[in-house]
Amino acid sequence: MPRLSAELLELNDSERKELEHLLRRPSTPQQIALRAKIVLLADKQQSHGEIAKELGITKKMSRLWRVRWLELGARQVPVTERLLDLPRPGSPGKFTMEQITQLYALACEPPEKYNRPLSHWSARELAQETIQQGIVATISQRHVGRLLQEADLKPHQNGYWLHPPPTIVSNSKSKTSAVSMS
Repeated sequence: MPRLSAELLELNDSERKELEHLLRRPSTPQQIALRAKIVLLADKQQSHGEIAKELGITKKMSRLWRVRWLELGARQVPVTERLLDLPRPGSPGKFTMEQITQLYALACEPPEKYNRPLSHWSARELAQETIQQGIVATISQRHVGRLLQEADLKPHQNGYWLHPPPTIVSNSKSKTSAVSMS
């Protein structure tokens, strides 16, 4: 059975220069640099096996990036975008950024403002209040807790002291009068 040779990949000068520039940049992520190397070696008419051996990768990976480069090039996709990962499968997020921001704003308000007999918000109470206000249709208390943790919000530590902070005491009359005015 005859073996199929790899598809011919020929870069134009601007593509080659851009890929070489990506390789020289110290800020280029390693995965992007590896993909650029694969494409540059494919441009030199190396086979999948030769590229795999030279870069220490699998033939499958070499084949994948050669084929993806050719497919995206036919659609006139810019060079840097051709080297990016495809979107991952999975369901999209259930909450918009506006809804999450409203949840954060609610967490920063005192619960008494919403007729809640609490000294501070709990994740359960915040979940119930966001649903009651119509911000979201449903949300679990665990998800509220995760969102607050990601934002480093701690409603239970929101400016409450056991003892008030000490006031500034001054000997000069001008400073005390300025303090009393503010």
